[in-house]
Amino acid sequence: MKKRSKASPLLFILISLLLVAVSALFLFNWESYLKKGLDLEGGVYVLLEATPTEDAETDYDSIERAMTIIRNRIDELGVVEPILQREGDNRIRIELPGIEDQTQAMEVIGRTALLTFVSPEGDILLTGTDLKTAHFTRGQYNEPMVSLEFDAEGKDKFAQATEQYLGNIIAIFLDDDLVSAPVVQNVISDGNAVITGISSAEEASTIALMLRSGALPVQLVELETRSVGPTLGEDSLRLSFTAGIIGLFIVMAFMAYYYRFAGLIADISLTVYLALIFLILAGFNATITLPGIAGLILSIGMAVDANVLIYERIKEELQNGKTIFSAINTGFDRAFRAILDANITTVIAALVLFIVASGPVRGFAVVLLVGILSSVITAILLTRYLLRLAARSRLIKNAAYLGFKEVHHDQV
Repeated sequence: MKKRSKASPLLFILISLLLVAVSALFLFNWESYLKKGLDLEGGVYVLLEATPTEDAETDYDSIERAMTIIRNRIDELGVVEPILQREGDNRIRIELPGIEDQTQAMEVIGRTALLTFVSPEGDILLTGTDLKTAHFTRGQYNEPMVSLEFDAEGKDKFAQATEQYLGNIIAIFLDDDLVSAPVVQNVISDGNAVITGISSAEEASTIALMLRSGALPVQLVELETRSVGPTLGEDSLRLSFTAGIIGLFIVMAFMAYYYRFAGLIADISLTVYLALIFLILAGFNATITLPGIAGLILSIGMAVDANVLIYERIKEELQNGKTIFSAINTGFDRAFRAILDANITTVIAALVLFIVASGPVRGFAVVLLVGILSSVITAILLTRYLLRLAARSRLIKNAAYLGFKEVHHDQV
């Protein structure tokens, strides 16, 4: 019979230490490369519903245009990694991590911001669609204003309007609110105008921001708005991770006690498994949330279950008289089908959740799917490699090192 090539015990030790060290370093610094969701970071949650008006219907395109405009407004607010998703046919869910001012958030994202210039007889002369850009500025006496610049067509319209209504008032409305009613003192042909009468610099900046992004094509009704304080988010994160770490250490201690050396190898694979999940989530630019952490904890149990299936199959092979090395190979082959069947059913359930659900439930489904993939990789590939390496290194001297008793053979 061809003898198995031996390996140095030092090689197994070095590989194991390297895997644990790199994985631990990656896990301890997860906040530097993974985004935290609203429930962990704190911020503002908004749920809007589009309602039809006389001028606009809430069709698919109008909702998509509204989302684009809201996204542009949010980007100008400087919010880091906001979440903007469509829910159903006519609802928009918005999460703004790190934002504490709920009033400011709603003023920016929910206001229609329809700009109109109206003649003394009530005719609309220009609208926000004629604008090229808008900026916050200050006047001669340091008063806040909004500087407007019209596009080529708007420039001509404004020149004609100021010429026609010279000496009269042209009222400027934002939605239904009168923001300025200046008297036209001369013909303005350069396409520039200002909105005065604004109470504060913050309001002027907000108006300029909304005008730059354009008017919303539909009317949005605020269904729900709530703030999540950063302290509450930190507490949720601390408690959930504390629970997860305690559970993880209990599982790892049980594996090491019950399966001895094989349990230690399972613990090494479990550490790598967690780092692999975080690596994949970071690669997908995912956001970690409380439901996501729940999915992570659930997937840990599934990863351990895969190792238990493998070790019990190895135990059966040892009891049938096979050598340790042969039992490891056969045990993995026999366990693979059971692991695959169990994971396929969970994958189907997670995919259904991802397709039909939204928001945090989708986050749970994503983490669960990533966890299943990672558990198969680490259980089938990494645990097998480490067990075979330990057997060839003579670190597993007999079946007792695997936590098994009453077997017929103990040779490698």
